[in-house]
Amino acid sequence: MSDDTPRLAATTLDSEFTLSIDEAATLYENAGHPRTPRSIQRYCAKGHLEYRRMETPFGEKFLITPESVMNHIAYIEEVRPVATGRGTSRHAATDVAGENREGEQREEPSTTSDQSRQAPPEDRYVGALERENEFLRTQVTVKDVQISALQERAHETNSLINGLQRLLAPLLSAPEHKREGGTPGPPPAGDDLRS
Repeated sequence: MSDDTPRLAATTLDSEFTLSIDEAATLYENAGHPRTPRSIQRYCAKGHLEYRRMETPFGEKFLITPESVMNHIAYIEEVRPVATGRGTSRHAATDVAGENREGEQREEPSTTSDQSRQAPPEDRYVGALERENEFLRTQVTVKDVQISALQERAHETNSLINGLQRLLAPLLSAPEHKREGGTPGPPPAGDDLRS
C-alpha cells in the first residue's frame, strides 16, 4: 500500500459510520474542496475513506466515518499546493524582470466596454446544468399532466367494461340446451329469448 492512501483501522465500530454521501460532500465543500457524490463514492472504492455499504429498498447506501473524511481533506490540503505548483515562489524571475523595466514607463492595459470577458468554464457548466434542470422540471410537470389524463381514461374504460359485463352477464350465463348425442343445439321451440 502506498503512503498516500490512508489505512483503514481494523477496530472501527459500525456506530462510527454516520455520514451519508451528501453529508460528506457538505464537509468537503465547507473545507473549500467541493466534491461530487460520484467522486466520494470513488474515494470509498479506492480506500481513501472508511465506509460501509448498506442495502436499502432503494439500492445501496454508503455510510462514511467523519474522521476519514477529515483525514482525506487534510491530505488534499497537504498535497494540493505541490500538485498545482502554486506553492513554489518565483522571486528570482520577478527580480530580474524588475531590473530590466525600471526606466520604462509602465502602460496599464485598458479595458473597454466593448471587450467582453469570457466566463470561467465553471460558470458555463453551472449555467448549462441549471438550464438542463429547468428543462427537466418542466418535462416532469408535463408528464404529470399526461399521467393524470391517462388515469382518468383508464377509469372511464373500466367503467365502460363493467357496464358491458353487466349487460352481457345474462346472455353469457344462459344455460345451453343440448341435442341428443351431447352436442349443443338450438333451444326447443317453447323457449323464447325475447321475453
